[in-house]
Amino acid sequence: MLNNFHSIAFTHRNLDVSDIGKLHIEEAKQQERLLALKEELHLDELMFLSTCNRVEFLFCTTETTNFDFLVQFFHTLYPDFTTETVHLFAEKSAVFVGIEAVEHLLCVASSIDSMVIGEREIITQVRNAFEQSKKMGLTGDFIRLVLRQTIETAKKVYTETSIATKPVSVVSLAYHRLRDMNIPMSARILIIGAGTTNTNMGRFLRKHGFKNFVVFNRTLSKAESLAKDLKGNAYPLTDLATYTDGFDVIITCTGSDTHIITPEIYSQLLQGEKDRKVVIDIALPQDLHPSIVEHEVVTHISVEALQKISNANLKERSKEIQHVEEIINEAIFEFKHIHKIRSVELAMREVPQKVKEIRETAVNEVFKNEYELLDDNSREILDKIIGYMEKKYMSGPMILAKEILLKK
Repeated sequence: MLNNFHSIAFTHRNLDVSDIGKLHIEEAKQQERLLALKEELHLDELMFLSTCNRVEFLFCTTETTNFDFLVQFFHTLYPDFTTETVHLFAEKSAVFVGIEAVEHLLCVASSIDSMVIGEREIITQVRNAFEQSKKMGLTGDFIRLVLRQTIETAKKVYTETSIATKPVSVVSLAYHRLRDMNIPMSARILIIGAGTTNTNMGRFLRKHGFKNFVVFNRTLSKAESLAKDLKGNAYPLTDLATYTDGFDVIITCTGSDTHIITPEIYSQLLQGEKDRKVVIDIALPQDLHPSIVEHEVVTHISVEALQKISNANLKERSKEIQHVEEIINEAIFEFKHIHKIRSVELAMREVPQKVKEIRETAVNEVFKNEYELLDDNSREILDKIIGYMEKKYMSGPMILAKEILLKK
């Protein structure tokens, strides 16, 4: 099974961040499309990971992940893509197979493959992606085994190294930009989208003294939940186009496939105000229409801008990477052993059932006549003897066979 494990990764290392956003799938559409992909390509297991700067597909298949396979993969999952776009993603794919795919996932969860080295948020995103994929009926025993080792390793990395000391996540990077611009604590902040990133952003800003929040979200209940934490107000996303109380800062991160903030909506939000505004847009694709940046007095902070800052942090944290890699190498060695044990367990799990079948055949067919001649007391004693011998003769050879297979 290990050699059937594959990973297709898209990060800032092999694709523009704006292009990565095209691979995002809205949560409401994920189950239908991913299940269709799994069935069409005969994948044994599948997991989908999507963050603001990363999209990855983890799956198990006996097929070779060559160019033709990748074309079929993206054409099936993204039927609206043109042939040119499908070929672009097939060519840009970073493909990992077998133990290299396991190593890659360990690096991702341990944050040394992240745009911001030491970003703890990724471990939660990986865990949530697995739970969501499991809930949709996509994953199985192997990915479960890989994810358990991945999470344990990431926890060890964050505990035993200083890779995440003074973490510089997307949230903290954006906050530092606001702080450097001397944005007053009373600034009117509109938060568009109530997902994990914006929830963390809002709570972080609240913790540091900001106090004037309005939350918009497609699902009102989620907006209300975040607004309650921030002691602000909540509105459905449809009310954004008619909001009249103005703003100083917009923080937006939704899963929309289109621009949420159009020039018309932005003009409405301004309410005639002429002073410079700040828009932190960490959505992929971007929520803010590009023409707004060109024609309005606005400081636009995008994922791309934050990436430039994070590159400097990479140098500061690079000294810890060697320590992290040592932990990952140990984890890979452990996983090979864990996988070997699990493979033996799976191979031998039918043995107890086979022994029971032999017993049933002996009693009901081979020695049926002799068995029926026994009285009730004799049958009870014989059943106890057979049961005892069944357990003893099964457990001993099972342990011995397991040891032999593991040595091999």
